[in-house]
Amino acid sequence: MTALWVVVPAYNEVTRIGATLDALAVQSDREFTLLVVDNASTDGTADVVRRFAAWSPVPTLLIEERQKGVGAAVDTGFRYAIAHGATLIARTDADCLPRPGWVAAARRALTAGAAMACGRIEARRDEHGPLGRAGFRCVVTVAATFGRLRPAHRGPGYRAPYRMHAGNNMAITARAYLAAGGMPRRPSPTDREFLNRVRRVTDAIVHERTMVVENSTRRLRAYGLLRSAAWYLDRGSGQLSPDPR
Repeated sequence: MTALWVVVPAYNEVTRIGATLDALAVQSDREFTLLVVDNASTDGTADVVRRFAAWSPVPTLLIEERQKGVGAAVDTGFRYAIAHGATLIARTDADCLPRPGWVAAARRALTAGAAMACGRIEARRDEHGPLGRAGFRCVVTVAATFGRLRPAHRGPGYRAPYRMHAGNNMAITARAYLAAGGMPRRPSPTDREFLNRVRRVTDAIVHERTMVVENSTRRLRAYGLLRSAAWYLDRGSGQLSPDPR
């Protein structure tokens, strides 16, 4: 079977990463290697991963990236995976819950010919009620529409149309990742810049709706609806922390 790795960047996620790891342990397709990249956490995140690795049904590795920023952690993880034999790489985040068919959907999309697959994100049900989840869907819809209409995302340099891309729910071939130059090694937001890098080197980008991750809504709680929308529109966090806990 084609070598598939799952990369999870993590920073101070001691209270959430256990649920993420448990969700990966019950995937319908468990023919993958799990790599957690600890981004210099100061809590017990690494200890949670080590305990999980002791019983995990999938090979589980833990490495550290001390350069702060999710971009650096993701890039280090992807390049480590590729150097150790990965030809397909999927990514989620340490506060997200991939649904049981997530890995299988990612593998299916990439082995069918996609160079990159962008999945569907839903709000976690344990962090918000119906109103909060509706607000999250609204923010995602606005960001996706803005991305398609934004002039900077159109032009002859792009080989594929713009598609909403969430870094916590994506999969890519090793070849496409390296050809695009990898993830920007900086703090969030990095997703839109990375997507545009990939769009410049391939037209084989798909939106795989069966690849579903339940996304944390803590940014929505920390920033509020309008400032969360600004974040997803790539305006950054302003005076707020780019990584709310």
